[in-house]
Amino acid sequence: MKRTKTVIILGLIVAVFATALIYLWQKNQENPITYTTETPVEKTIVVKTVATGNIVPKDEVLIKSNISGVIEEVYIEAGEYVKSGDLIAQIRVIPNISSLTSAKNSISSSQTSLQTAKINLQTEQTNYDRQKALFDKGVISSNDFESVKNTYLQTKQSVEQAEINLNSSRQNYDIVKTGTTSGLGNIAQTQVRATVSGMVLDVPVKEGNQVIEANNFNEGTSIASLADVKKMIFEGKVDESEVGKIKEGLPLEITVGAIENEKFDAVLDYIAPKGVAENGAIQFAIKGTLKSIDSTFIRAGLSANASIILDKAENVLAIKEALVQYDPETLKPFVEVMVGEQVFERRDLELGISDGIFVQVLNGIGKSDKIKVWNQVQGIPDYAQKK
Repeated sequence: MKRTKTVIILGLIVAVFATALIYLWQKNQENPITYTTETPVEKTIVVKTVATGNIVPKDEVLIKSNISGVIEEVYIEAGEYVKSGDLIAQIRVIPNISSLTSAKNSISSSQTSLQTAKINLQTEQTNYDRQKALFDKGVISSNDFESVKNTYLQTKQSVEQAEINLNSSRQNYDIVKTGTTSGLGNIAQTQVRATVSGMVLDVPVKEGNQVIEANNFNEGTSIASLADVKKMIFEGKVDESEVGKIKEGLPLEITVGAIENEKFDAVLDYIAPKGVAENGAIQFAIKGTLKSIDSTFIRAGLSANASIILDKAENVLAIKEALVQYDPETLKPFVEVMVGEQVFERRDLELGISDGIFVQVLNGIGKSDKIKVWNQVQGIPDYAQKK
C-alpha cells in the first residue's frame, strides 16, 4: 500500500516537472514584444467647452396696439423689411357702451355750460354797454366802470372756455366711437405703425382678430415683432461644472445645425449671476454677440452650439496624451524615447494645455524623437496598430 502511494506521488512530481518544462519551452518560442513609436507633431491645441442654445435677434421689438378693437387690415407679412413709421395694420374700434354713454353725457353737459355762459355774457354785455355810456358822461367813477369791465371780460372768457370744453367733448366722443377724430392726422390711434426699422419676424394677428390696448394693467396684443437680423446673438446655457471656467470676453465659435460647414465668431458678453435647476442640474444662461454676418442670413430661433474657447496654443509641439506616463511616486509626467533598436530611456516632461487627445509639450523632447507606445494592445499585428 505504501509503495503504491509512493509511486503515485513520484508520478505527480514528474508530471508537474514535465508541464513546467513544456511551458518554459513554449515561452521561449514566443516572439519578444516589439514596441511601436510615434513622433511629436506641430499642432494648434484648443481647450473649449460647449454650450447649446439658439440664435435670436439682439433687439426684438413687439409692436402693440394703443386702442382696443378689431383688426381691419394687415399691410405686412413675415420676412418683409419695414422702416420706422411704416403702416403695419388698421384697427376698427368697437366702442364700449359705457364709455360711449359717458362721452355723450359729457357733450350734453358741455353744451349746457356753453348756453349758460352765453346767457351770462349777454347780460354782462348789456350791463357793460350801459355803464360805459354813463362813464363816458362822467356819471360814474373810473373804479366802478373797471369793476364792470372786468366782470364782462371774465364772462367772455368763460364762454370761450365752454366752447373749448364742448369741442374737446366732441373729439373724445369721436375717439371712443371710431378711434380717431379730425386733426389727429397720421397719429390716429387706429393706425398701427412701425416704431423701428427692421425685418418682420412674426405677425401673430389676422384680419378680424380682436386686440387689446396696452395699458398699466395689460401689456396689450402684439401686432407684429420686428428686429434687425444683422445683429444676432447666441443664447444658451452651461452646466454649473463649467461656469467656473468661463468669463465674459472669451471668444466663441458658433455652429448652426441648419447651416453646414460654416462657423461664426462671437464674443461671450453675459453670464447669468443665478442658475436655474433643470433636469436635476443647475444651468446658467449665457449670451454672446455674433460678429459681422453680412454674407449669411441666419433665421431667428435656429438651434446652435457655441464652443467657448478657454485656452488656445497655436503651432506648438504636441503628443498624444496616451503616450504620457506618470511616475507612481512623484506623479510627474514622462515618456520613453527610443535611443537604440527597441531600447528606450525615460525623459521627464513639462506639459502645457491639453484638449483631451493631444497635450502641449513645453520641455523634455524634440520634434524628431521617437516615443514609445507603451500601452499598445498585444496580439495585434503592427500594421493594424499603425492604422
